[in-house]
Amino acid sequence: MPAKRTARPRTKKSQRQAAARITSDLALLAPFWREPVTRTVLPNGLTVLLKPDASAPVASVQVWVKTGSIHENAHLGAGLSHYLEHMLFKGTARRAGREISATVQAHGGYINAYTTFDRTVYYIDLPSEHAAIAIDLLADLALHSTLPEDETAREKDVILREIDMCRDDPDQRLSEALFETAFRQHPYRYPIIGYRSLFASITRDQLLAYYRARYVPNNITLVIAGQIDPAAILPEIDRHFGSAPRALLAPVLVPGEPAQLAPRALHLHEDVEITRAGLAWQIPGLTHPDAPLLDLLATILGGGDSSILWQTVREKKRLVHAIDAHSWTPGAAGLFTISYTCDPARRAPAAEAVHEILGHCAASLRALTPAHLKKAIRQLTVSEINTRKTMSGQAARLGAAEVVIGDLDHARIYFERLHAATPADLRRVLKTHLVPEHLTTVSLNPVENKPAAATSATCNPLGRKPAAANPQFEELRLPNGARLLLQPDHHLPNLHLRLLHRGGPLHEEPGKRGATQLLATLLTRDTRRRTAAEVAQHIEEAGGAFYPFAGNNSLGLALEVLPTDAGRALTLLDEAIRLPAFAPASFATEREAQLAALLQDDDDVVTYGQKLLRQKFFGPHPLALNAAGDAPGLRALAPADLRALWKKIHVAENTILAVAGDFDPRKLVPELKALLARIPRGGLPAPDAPKQLPAYPGEHIERQPREQAVVYQAYPGPALRAADYYVGEVADELFSGMSSRLFERVREEKGLAYFVRSTRITGLDTAMFAFYAGTAPAHQAQVLDEIDAEIRRIQTEGPADDELARCRTRLKAARRMSLQTNSSRAMQAGLNALYGQPVNDWQNYDAHIDAVTIDALRAFARTYFKKELCAQLIVTP
Repeated sequence: MPAKRTARPRTKKSQRQAAARITSDLALLAPFWREPVTRTVLPNGLTVLLKPDASAPVASVQVWVKTGSIHENAHLGAGLSHYLEHMLFKGTARRAGREISATVQAHGGYINAYTTFDRTVYYIDLPSEHAAIAIDLLADLALHSTLPEDETAREKDVILREIDMCRDDPDQRLSEALFETAFRQHPYRYPIIGYRSLFASITRDQLLAYYRARYVPNNITLVIAGQIDPAAILPEIDRHFGSAPRALLAPVLVPGEPAQLAPRALHLHEDVEITRAGLAWQIPGLTHPDAPLLDLLATILGGGDSSILWQTVREKKRLVHAIDAHSWTPGAAGLFTISYTCDPARRAPAAEAVHEILGHCAASLRALTPAHLKKAIRQLTVSEINTRKTMSGQAARLGAAEVVIGDLDHARIYFERLHAATPADLRRVLKTHLVPEHLTTVSLNPVENKPAAATSATCNPLGRKPAAANPQFEELRLPNGARLLLQPDHHLPNLHLRLLHRGGPLHEEPGKRGATQLLATLLTRDTRRRTAAEVAQHIEEAGGAFYPFAGNNSLGLALEVLPTDAGRALTLLDEAIRLPAFAPASFATEREAQLAALLQDDDDVVTYGQKLLRQKFFGPHPLALNAAGDAPGLRALAPADLRALWKKIHVAENTILAVAGDFDPRKLVPELKALLARIPRGGLPAPDAPKQLPAYPGEHIERQPREQAVVYQAYPGPALRAADYYVGEVADELFSGMSSRLFERVREEKGLAYFVRSTRITGLDTAMFAFYAGTAPAHQAQVLDEIDAEIRRIQTEGPADDELARCRTRLKAARRMSLQTNSSRAMQAGLNALYGQPVNDWQNYDAHIDAVTIDALRAFARTYFKKELCAQLIVTP
């Protein structure tokens, strides 16, 4: 009989190291918990949370209403909360519906809303000097909406189209199947948007009664984060929100979910290209002491490329294309879910592999180690820091703490519990909650793989000094031609490095499209010094991120870490670009995953149509395909092709390294220069591509077994370096904003489409400007006529003065808000440098936009939007 194994006792040294690690992570978060948050309750019961932050001149104003789909009482499953969310934008006693979005855009803001099971949130992000405008608007629509009768009927048709869109989304269908199977009594089993038949029966009187019962001050929390003065803003809040009286608020009985006593399974077979599957266990809710431990377990099992499930089920066994784990604990009950995509034949073996891993983790003293905990806690710590990158994120974090959790101090308590966790705690949690009788298994599979027999079966079971907002990047050019862009910013313990190369489809070999994205992905995998698993482990144990990006004109790598891990990030970046291995096993795995993603894209009708439109417009031009390529091109690739492409583009004159965040240039710049100095000299040859576009003008019709139709019109447009590029920027906003004439007429006035907007695909020397809309098949001709009519209006009259003013304001404010994060600033500066623009061109953006005139837009529409240059596509049932 073998000797019994016992856990090795921790030495005093290891205990000291663990304590130091805990102290270090908590010290990073401690300054956030000390940041002042003013909590005030007005006499009418409305709760106000104010958090000043001067790091960026923007503010996020959010109204959190404590009502969602689980609070709809007799109308459960009808989607009242979501319906009401739409209707609150349709007008108040003081404002017409279109005036709401027009006012927001006129002040450079962005307004939106979302509905969940337990809350409905309305928010406006805008320049901080206009925060009072946002307070006025949100108070008006939250407390004084009129729900106009004609708009109620019209919006019902729009939401019916949205429900059809959800039915066209395989991931949404699988999610609904999971919740309907896992929950038998709790209202989580009903879709937030509602069932089509129940929603269609809702009357305006029922909607109005729900609004009056739930949208009362004592059921609302107002959250504002940004460059504000609480003492100055509180009177504005009281003026607009304080006048509404406290109201009777009847409690809503939300039935609890009985303990699950046996496994459940549902396997669907539909018109999809790839299998999606989920294993979910019933778990307790947010306030349970095990909730933080379940988050920790999910991170260890499925949080990132170095996680246990990813490394075992994807990398070693190659059973799935992607896999992750998530602990969802919203209220009194939740789900611990392991989700994956795979080829149909591998669904059952993948599930068996997951159960085997869980069994091993529960039984073995060595399966879940202190190193696993250390890495996962660091990942969760960095995630907590990342929520504070934007004002919107900070406000959302506060809103969730107040409304969902009920305790603004929850984050501190949560992380203290995480840091106190041990491997034994995780084994206990796994054995307690991830048990066979609590398991629900669901999957969505291609029809051709449907078995002849029935498919329901049971599976085996610190205080920081604020920096000036958006400081300039300093540009340094090395002797070999590589360029270094630097933007120190110390307001957050976050460091972002982004390496950029010009590349993309234009530089791929014909017949081998998709090399760009595959190359970028493999650069984050094996090197000649580390395996892919070791690379993932090295970055994720620091809570960092290391990921590729690839687009129409560029590709590269991004790393994001805590400032103390800058050396670790530089080591990984240096090895990735100097010593890529392009290992055959990783090449095969990632190519298979990229092929699966192409199939997955085809399951979404809008994405499918956009890809097909692109092919009709660009034809033989390389931009007919995006960086992911197509299946024949991917299958034709070999590792040698990627080595050749990397050798071509990875030359010094084609290299930009942008660094933004919390770093000391005196210490970091010498290391950055040394890294760039090792890049070979040389430049990237100019590509040769057809210039005559569109390749296939005229009308094209594609039949698909879908619920909705999507229509597209594509025209030539200005390229990235064209003189009228910024006119195209304004034109895109003109046709796409929520207060645009096109949106107002097609969606709001006529209810012909759920969405209608424009989009662009831009290369350095050519581009496509397209319109698209999702509609019912019976309305597709009318929607196309409306798009044509709007084009003619701009060609003849041009936009009105107020339309142009709103577009300018919105674009300028959006650019300001986009510059809140280190990653977005590094990307923007890097692309500017890569494409021959001034590095700090964001400073000139307002002037570029303000220079666009009505005459320029009229000329733009006449030049580009010619019928003989139009490629029109209709994807219809």
